[in-house]
Amino acid sequence: MKRFLSKSLKPIAPAAKPTPVQVPPSPVTNTNVHTTGLQPKYVLPPMPHPCPHEHIALLITPQGLLLRPHIIGQVHAESYVRIEWGKEGKVSELPSDEEIDSAPWSEGVVVYGIVGILTVFTASYLLVVSSRSDVGHLFEMTHTVFSVKGVTAIPLMEDRARTALNALASRHNNDPQMSLIPPEPSLEGSLDSTGVAEEPPSDPSSSAEPRSPHVKFANEDEVKMMTPLLTSGFDTKPEGSPPSPASSAASTPSSEYSLNTDTVVKTLTARLSFWGRLSKRTANVSDDSEDPETDQTEDPISLETMMKDGQEEPGQVIESILASTAPDPATTAQKHSELEEKIVRECVREFTRGGMYFAYNFDITRSLQHKHELIAKAKMRNALLADLNVADESTSLSPVGDKVDVLAEPSPTLPLWRRVDRQYWWNEWLSKPLVDAGLHSYVLPIMQGFYQIASFSVPREPVEAEEGDSALVDYIVVSRRSRDRAGLRYQRRGIDDDAHVANFVETETTMRVEREGFSNIFGHVQIRGSIPLYWNQQGYGLKPAPQLSPDRTHAQNLDALRRHFEHIVPNYGPPTIVNLAEQHGREANVTNAYRDYVKESDSKDVQYQAYDFHSETKGMKYENIAKLIGVLERTFENQGYFWVSNNSIMSQQKGVFRVNCIDGLDRTNVVEGTFARHVLNRQLGAVALLDPSEDKRTEMDVVFNDVWANNGDAISRAYAGTSALKGDFTRTGKRDLTGMLNDGVNSLARMYTSTFADWFSQAVIDYMLGIRTASVFSEFLLKLQSTDPRDLIRISKIRQDAIATCVSRVLSDGESLLSGWTLFSPLELNTKVGDKFEEKVLLLSVRALYVISYDYTLEKVKMYTRVPLGDIAGITKGPYILSPLEEGSRDPLQNAGFVIRWRNVGLDTRVTSYSIRNIVDVSSPATSPKVPPATKGPSAPSRRSTALSRILTNAAAPVTESDTTFAAFKALPIDPARTRRESGSFIEPADELAGATNCKDAVDIIVDAIRRACQDIGAAGDEFVTESEIVSLTEAQRMTSVYAKMEYGVKRLLWLG
Repeated sequence: MKRFLSKSLKPIAPAAKPTPVQVPPSPVTNTNVHTTGLQPKYVLPPMPHPCPHEHIALLITPQGLLLRPHIIGQVHAESYVRIEWGKEGKVSELPSDEEIDSAPWSEGVVVYGIVGILTVFTASYLLVVSSRSDVGHLFEMTHTVFSVKGVTAIPLMEDRARTALNALASRHNNDPQMSLIPPEPSLEGSLDSTGVAEEPPSDPSSSAEPRSPHVKFANEDEVKMMTPLLTSGFDTKPEGSPPSPASSAASTPSSEYSLNTDTVVKTLTARLSFWGRLSKRTANVSDDSEDPETDQTEDPISLETMMKDGQEEPGQVIESILASTAPDPATTAQKHSELEEKIVRECVREFTRGGMYFAYNFDITRSLQHKHELIAKAKMRNALLADLNVADESTSLSPVGDKVDVLAEPSPTLPLWRRVDRQYWWNEWLSKPLVDAGLHSYVLPIMQGFYQIASFSVPREPVEAEEGDSALVDYIVVSRRSRDRAGLRYQRRGIDDDAHVANFVETETTMRVEREGFSNIFGHVQIRGSIPLYWNQQGYGLKPAPQLSPDRTHAQNLDALRRHFEHIVPNYGPPTIVNLAEQHGREANVTNAYRDYVKESDSKDVQYQAYDFHSETKGMKYENIAKLIGVLERTFENQGYFWVSNNSIMSQQKGVFRVNCIDGLDRTNVVEGTFARHVLNRQLGAVALLDPSEDKRTEMDVVFNDVWANNGDAISRAYAGTSALKGDFTRTGKRDLTGMLNDGVNSLARMYTSTFADWFSQAVIDYMLGIRTASVFSEFLLKLQSTDPRDLIRISKIRQDAIATCVSRVLSDGESLLSGWTLFSPLELNTKVGDKFEEKVLLLSVRALYVISYDYTLEKVKMYTRVPLGDIAGITKGPYILSPLEEGSRDPLQNAGFVIRWRNVGLDTRVTSYSIRNIVDVSSPATSPKVPPATKGPSAPSRRSTALSRILTNAAAPVTESDTTFAAFKALPIDPARTRRESGSFIEPADELAGATNCKDAVDIIVDAIRRACQDIGAAGDEFVTESEIVSLTEAQRMTSVYAKMEYGVKRLLWLG
């Protein structure tokens, strides 16, 4: 349809200088929006273009970056898109005119699609697909699937954008004209300072061979398992993208058939080398070195050399190390630039390290059966409306019948982004500016997971109308990894409050074979996911023990588990749980709890099958998995599979296996592969193609094992950072000592990755998915970790409950509440910087202000101070800086607070003492006579001071001699965790501070509310609110210890060094 429309708009007669032609208005115009009253993203043109543009031309102009669909030979485009320069990066559609048509498009660059727009601190970046790999086609040449191989980040600043596009154009054989010709998939490059990631240079001898989407077989009889290259770490230098899964060696990039025994040493030494030597680093980090020999000629300086003379103390040595290897940038621009560069590079790496797939003209996020279920529902709805004579003829569908089109798409006239399953649309948040502008044909949904197309031959007995003694089988494995609770394994475990589990993957196997002139297409779906309970596992060890979250109740776990399976049943049918985790030992705590909760849920749709994988296959006897097949044989028969023969649906899958271990990786991949092989044998048997293999390995064995090993490696790289353990079994069907040694290497690499590098990757994943704001990076630098959005959402709910509890416990009858907040505050009053801080609840009523110390564990009020509004003397607001170390912690906009002063007149302070005497006297105590020193001898028995008595005597309220008291409050970070509606869009928490963009805005809202309440009773004068620094940066620097500075420097070195 795209080419049909484009040809219809082509000028009739070519000329040296194209004459102005009357171009029809753009299908998506502001007129449509104003007429319908809908946002552009909800408006479709009269003749919609449902597919994303396959080639997009980019051109730099003074006003912004121009985009148009690129079709060879086309002079005029129907419309153009302009992205204005600047951080806002406003996106708008422009109608075609002579000035834009005559622009020097020969200087432009063509890309394969748009990932989205990434907005960071000082700039926004347009992420485009600059290189792709042809994975293969789904049964027909028109249904081609691609994988992302290269992504370029184009800054939305004219000078930097020009540099980025020039660098991209230079890759097209150094010929500017090549930028307007679709580049070949084998274009090569490297990751440079513009954020371009391309595949590594390939062997010239192999480039001449045509690429095939099918599996290539090695000459050796046995396929060895080799250690994959680690693709994640701290250094920002480019790493090669993993090979295409179309190759049988996708997870074994080594060129030699040998086990690399020193991988651990090389990996850990390379990553942690700064502990033993210094490598000089400039403040401006860049991957493209002007003189590569410079770094080689500079000798490293060892710690021993610096300390052997004893002239410097160890602390001074460490400070000098930090100053030389991780210096603080001199200017604010450099601070943001250094952080931005790393964020952009990591975001690019997430899309280019392998495992990201897309298609232009069909949806790859839904299984074949799911699509046909949606089509059947639409036909039934259309038939019902027709019977009622209210059907819309423009949307009429073919009648319900027996014949179906296997590759039919539900709602084919809708834009592709409206058709995909948003659960698997990974760049939705980045695409939001294009969606909001109604640029449907520029939105390219990208899925994370795995996609491999292979084929093999199966012996057959020829029948009439068949030739040859074998049947060709097309075999496709597709894994779709959910973006809900997305992340890496030690950072994202278990379930969240929306009943989404970590590492949820839907794996579909599709098979096509022709028999007796009829095409038979089969499909089968399995799912995997983390155990649907609240649990975690610390990654600071080789085999950390999983444990249930102690702050979650029994009822919360049971409710989350029930809601999780309530989501699964409508989409997949009744699930059969296959739990492969250990029933004894370190995993037993979570495993047995899972079993007990499933039993307690008492769901008629959910079946539970425990299979202790390590116990059942002890001694590397993986063939024992066949026993599990026998136990579940009846379940396989009941579930069935999807089968279309001669365009008629013969059967559908009714139910699904939900397989899990602790990680949902290695053991799960082995068992899912075994289930898939059993289903494949049943499907082949349905068309009289039986598996003849006994002990001899057939072509089907090799292809099947290889595809499933690649699938396991892809999911493992996405979730754990290394290839799947036990890959030698899935690849060869055997488990040997070499595979065990390789697993040990991978385990150490995983431990390193999860301990250090994964935390920053997790922060970037949360940011690019739209779950967290930019403050997640400040949090990471301070803690070398980032908070789980599940916990952020839960904490916000806990804070709301705390406010509600305080209102019910503290406010008297008839006293109306105006507002309530939770704020950071010193434990004691009359201090701005104390040894301990806590989250206090501040309530504002029509009569008084309540300062409440709240116990979040016991959910009770510990103590409160009631200050009548008439006693408030004034409020001071301003910067409240407690740490000068990190840029975010010394930003006055993100570190603001206020101080409230009141007269000690109608003050009322009470504590929870379980006694009727719970009023605290804040007046000065009488001076006690001096007691002479105690002499030795028998003494009266004394009782130990209890915590409650200490509260009543010392900590409850300050004993003050002055007439006024003050309390200091610091606004909590404004970083709400976004949640999704069922439609997939994001919503912000609806509270009083939802409009605040930073802490200063939050403080202004709170102070203004208190001021107005005091004005209502006539207590606020002209100078009631003043502005001044609560704690200045100078004071914070003076209070920060040398140890804290050193600790921060080491963290900065770990991250940026």
